[in-house]
Amino acid sequence: MKIQDVLLSDYGKASSIASPVNQLMTDFAVDFRDGCDINLGVGYVNERTIPHQQIQHACENVLAHPKKYRASLNYGGAQGSPNLIESLRRFYIENRIGGITEQILNNRDIIIGANGATSLLESITHLLPAGIVLTADPMYYIYCNDLGRKGFRVTAIPEDEEGLDAERLRAKLKMLGDEKAAIRFFYVVTVNNPTCTILSNTRKRELVDIVTRLSYEVGRKIPIFFDNAYSDLVHDSAVEPLASALCYDPLGIVYEIGTLSKILAPGLRIGYLIGSKGPFLNGIIQRTSDIGFSAPLINQEIASYLLDHGIEAQIQKVNTGYYQKAKQVKAWMTELLGDNVQECRGGSAGFYYYLTLVNVATDTTSDFFKFLTRTTRQEAVDGPPGSQHPKVIYIPGEHCVHSDGEMVEVGKRQFRISYGFEELPQIHTALKLMRSAIAYSHENSLGYHCT
Repeated sequence: MKIQDVLLSDYGKASSIASPVNQLMTDFAVDFRDGCDINLGVGYVNERTIPHQQIQHACENVLAHPKKYRASLNYGGAQGSPNLIESLRRFYIENRIGGITEQILNNRDIIIGANGATSLLESITHLLPAGIVLTADPMYYIYCNDLGRKGFRVTAIPEDEEGLDAERLRAKLKMLGDEKAAIRFFYVVTVNNPTCTILSNTRKRELVDIVTRLSYEVGRKIPIFFDNAYSDLVHDSAVEPLASALCYDPLGIVYEIGTLSKILAPGLRIGYLIGSKGPFLNGIIQRTSDIGFSAPLINQEIASYLLDHGIEAQIQKVNTGYYQKAKQVKAWMTELLGDNVQECRGGSAGFYYYLTLVNVATDTTSDFFKFLTRTTRQEAVDGPPGSQHPKVIYIPGEHCVHSDGEMVEVGKRQFRISYGFEELPQIHTALKLMRSAIAYSHENSLGYHCT
């Protein structure tokens, strides 16, 4: 008798096929050549922003003070290290992060994820039943793809210069009619990934008001999660200080997800959630226990020490570095890409630019993409076998916009580049290659139309 393969759940079946971006980055990494190829697609922080010596010093101090940092190399509690939770409270209150006060935090809990902010986002999908999730378009493709694999129906609302468009959201809710009862939660990235559009304070308050009214309409609290992954990286002084959505939340439906990955080090895997006490947060804590007891306690204590010793200077250093890079990259894009760019978003926060080109496709089948990944099958363009010309990878807009949304067509001319990980000389080279890729695309387009 033939033995069948392992029986997979629906989620297992969906996960057995790599997501488009996962496959794209995997394919690129296989043949990646350090010092030659350029990765503007990866969302890594810049290595020079990671405080290596301070982390080493923090680790030594944690291990040297076992009375304060108890059993730091053992298992920890599922809510998180009491030291880290207290350090986060102090950091928020003393620095008035988002206008948060002690009174606001007294009515909320802070919990630490098992493995960074992503583990908290993933836990949400286990605690809430499948249904409709509303978010912005372009969307955070990694999480939205995961939601789809879990059986959620993602509905993406186009953003404008202030973030998720509130008027379009109201129109969508009206169109849903009785289906509004199937809405499970709202997911809003305050500095959007991929566009780095900053959610304005006015829009933030408006979104909380919309979801509050909707909660009363359907007769139950509908949570709205604000992903603040890049909120500490607002490096343009012209941007108004970002207010916390917790300040606008009389009903207790706002949850904010933060991370120390961007301002300290992704390898510490410290993500946290702030929200109203109750069954939902209790469920997140239990989920953390189920999947790994806690985040590594030594990492939590190191993060606590760093928050207590010089975090303000570290944040300033990180933002100064990204501001300088953003300014230089924008100047090069203007010089090298010029009128070929229809729209450019980003540059004031985070470390991404999101570009829309004029009459140039950027999807994985496009001439632009093939030129940069050296897959045109033309040796004059790609270089000789075994010694190809430098490759450049980016995130195509086709993967960033919702496949059933309003931005499908324009998404085919969009792409995200990161100025975080690679250094400026490599980014300059990549932009020059993009200029050549645009010229190659135009040449092929003219040749096609002539024939």
